[in-house]
Amino acid sequence: MSFSGAISYRATAFIVVAPLLVLVVIYACLWPPGVPTAFFRLHRGANTTEITPKDELEAALEGVAMENRTLVIAILNKAYVEQNAMLDLFLQSLGGGEDTEFLIDHVLFVAVDQRAFNRCRTLELHCYNLVTEGVDFSREVFYMSDAFNNMMWRRTLFLGDVLRRGYSFIFTDMDVMWLRNPFSQLYRDGEDLQMSSDCYYRNPFGNSFFNTGFYFVTANNKTVALFDEWYARRNNSKGMKDQDVLQKMKRGGAFTRLGLKVRALETTYFSGFCQMSQDFRKVITVHANCCASMKAKLIDLRSVLEAWKVNNSNGTSNATIAWPPIKGICLHDTTNKH
Repeated sequence: MSFSGAISYRATAFIVVAPLLVLVVIYACLWPPGVPTAFFRLHRGANTTEITPKDELEAALEGVAMENRTLVIAILNKAYVEQNAMLDLFLQSLGGGEDTEFLIDHVLFVAVDQRAFNRCRTLELHCYNLVTEGVDFSREVFYMSDAFNNMMWRRTLFLGDVLRRGYSFIFTDMDVMWLRNPFSQLYRDGEDLQMSSDCYYRNPFGNSFFNTGFYFVTANNKTVALFDEWYARRNNSKGMKDQDVLQKMKRGGAFTRLGLKVRALETTYFSGFCQMSQDFRKVITVHANCCASMKAKLIDLRSVLEAWKVNNSNGTSNATIAWPPIKGICLHDTTNKH
């Protein structure tokens, strides 16, 4: 490029750029103080506005939930994670059930003590460490003991928090064996809450023998309000467990007042030791309810899984095969619900 050409090029560039510089100076002088900072912060790029960072629970839920924001939640303590104890049996049922193995990736195991959390992590499960300051949930908790009731209420508070975050879930006790995928038999007709029963008497909307060891709840304003009210009643319900309080709320009209549609699940499909399903072709879960101790539950649930394994060894289910006799100290009545 010649010297004169360079001068001409520079002159042209100056003529183009100079007016722009003047406009920028005028814009900066006239724009109200404080606005440029906010303006440019909003336009630096996508997702750079004031975003609340995810907390540990939100990250855990997001990592486990299915695309429709639904997951399975189970509570773990030290007593459940001992070798060959309830956690191993629970995982065995999921691994050997019909269309259940994939669900392991969608179970959030909520540990209430450090030993349970460490064991959960060792097994490479999806784990969340629930802080329970001032309360020791590491030991086996016996039915209706103070520790038992404290654990149930802490559970209710936690699950209400999950609902407030917009996640629907199946809650399952560890002593529930999953033989088939339960989502195949859960209703999608506007039910807000579908809960297992100790005893089922043909009326899915009038049954009062709920068991909070297994249920499916849809996240919405009504169920959030239910869990808030449920938990709020704990201090005025001495000597009652969370399950009893929920049944009392139902009898008092709380479900109707909150506009809830609550279905009791049939024991033909969602079975338990209180009222065992007699049809292998239909049974989905088996709960060791009406059973007094961990030792007894383990004995009888192992028998259930062995019967299930033998029954399905040829790829078919025979409705006429009977469940094994209960060998532990499980009580087949409705006085001992868990």
